[in-house]
Amino acid sequence: MSETTTPQGGQLPPGLAALEALIALETETVRLADEISASVRSFLDGLRVVAAEATGGQAVSLLLLQIGQIAMTGARLGVHRDFAPRDEYQPDDGPDPDLDGLRLQLATLLGDLDTYSYVFDPYDPEIVEGLLSDDLTSIAADLAVGVRHHDAGDVEEALWWWQFSYVSSWGALAGSAMKALLSVVAHDRLDVDLDTTQELELVQVAAAALDSGEKG
Repeated sequence: MSETTTPQGGQLPPGLAALEALIALETETVRLADEISASVRSFLDGLRVVAAEATGGQAVSLLLLQIGQIAMTGARLGVHRDFAPRDEYQPDDGPDPDLDGLRLQLATLLGDLDTYSYVFDPYDPEIVEGLLSDDLTSIAADLAVGVRHHDAGDVEEALWWWQFSYVSSWGALAGSAMKALLSVVAHDRLDVDLDTTQELELVQVAAAALDSGEKG
């Protein structure tokens, strides 16, 4: 019996098999784009909420959570196969969003913590100075471009842009921002004055002795 008349359960004709493989690939691409889009939108919404509503005491922890989650999304893009844009030139995705308000809100929220130093390329080390408010806003701007492509129905362009901009720009910014925010958390948790610690220990010993005496 010829290949084209193979009963159910046999091999598919080459043309039909190729078509089904293409459909499966497109379906997987759309699913991945939707997942990345959901993560990106969550980050953008979360960043705006933190900038507008968080207190100074909440800012670092909340921003660390936001940047950690989007960094994981970026890692998915970084290890994935290279995406190819549909056209040689990037289609017009409309005007860039005005993010100056977000930048100013973040700068005010972070205060003295806004300025930090980092090594941009660990294989060509050079310490540079940056602003967390600038870097977080730049990440948001890069991600927003992909969102506009996704909203326009061009999932291939969206994935290509998110991946390209992750490798070339916002991935490094996310890494350095996360390290800076983690450093603030670490100093807050671990930098305890030795004299204060010793005084606390003496108070605890005295309290324990007093409690023991009262029970006796």
